[in-house]
Amino acid sequence: MSDVEETHTEPPQAHVTVVYLGPVAPHWDLRSDFGDQRVVEEFRGRMHARLMLLPPHDPQFRRNRERVVRDAERENILLSWDPPELAESHLAQHR
Repeated sequence: MSDVEETHTEPPQAHVTVVYLGPVAPHWDLRSDFGDQRVVEEFRGRMHARLMLLPPHDPQFRRNRERVVRDAERENILLSWDPPELAESHLAQHR
């Protein structure tokens, strides 16, 4: 027996981009390149609940962004951010 975790190599269910719309609410939109529309719409609902009224400079944004990232990982969804700088603190933690 080993302590090595099995990695699942299933293809992603979808690819989505969280897009910052600007300083006036709603601040965020979700765009999908591919994937099951039901999965994307369910993810969109959760993403909107966490981010819709939070601009990137809001202290709560970082915590909620991490929740969105974990949600995407759990659902096997490829996640990107526009502009890409919004994901930088998450990437720095995983290096």
